[in-house]
Amino acid sequence: MILPIVSWVAIYFVIWWIALFAALPFAGRSQAEEGVVVPGSEAGAPARPNWKKLVLLNTVIATAVFLLLMWLLTQTLFSLDDVPFLPKYGVF
Repeated sequence: MILPIVSWVAIYFVIWWIALFAALPFAGRSQAEEGVVVPGSEAGAPARPNWKKLVLLNTVIATAVFLLLMWLLTQTLFSLDDVPFLPKYGVF
């Protein structure tokens, strides 16, 4: 069945983007920290972002988080019904 595969890909995509936005502040030094601010740009913009390293590290972290989440949700030890703040949809 294709639907579960598409769902897992969508979940991985969301985790990857959340991890990317969480990692962006740690991507490098800002122009203000380097002491050279390009005219017309924000002083907090990255001076020399290392995009390859950032994307690779982000992919590794997102994959680890995704595999942990996938393992938790596919095991019988834990389900979404165990989360206390989610509504319970059961037989009344």
